[in-house]
Amino acid sequence: MARKDDLGRAGERTAEAYFRGRGFAILDRNWRCRSGEIDLVVADAETIAIVEVKTRRTAAFGHPFEAIGSQKLHRLHQLAREWRAAHRELVGGRTLRVDGLAITGDPAAPLRIEHLRDLA
Repeated sequence: MARKDDLGRAGERTAEAYFRGRGFAILDRNWRCRSGEIDLVVADAETIAIVEVKTRRTAAFGHPFEAIGSQKLHRLHQLAREWRAAHRELVGGRTLRVDGLAITGDPAAPLRIEHLRDLA
């Protein structure tokens, strides 16, 4: 299990660098509430994105986005509402959305990063 956890933490660090490199501010990382946990909350001038990060060494057991099923997506939207309620001062007039970030590969080698915006 530790190896999987290490991969997940490395994926979240990669995701953070990915968003920073695109001009997003990191508002929260591993935010928890009674309904669950949000991996990342990132923002630019117009948008705040609740980001679910999925990291895999290979796609042999399916694409990382396949792990975001309808139940998980429903919970992410619930978490987004709870985060917004707890951080009204940060939201302002910005749009709130739920994004997915898939990272495939070994952290020691080039990674494939795919960003899906506004998961519905």
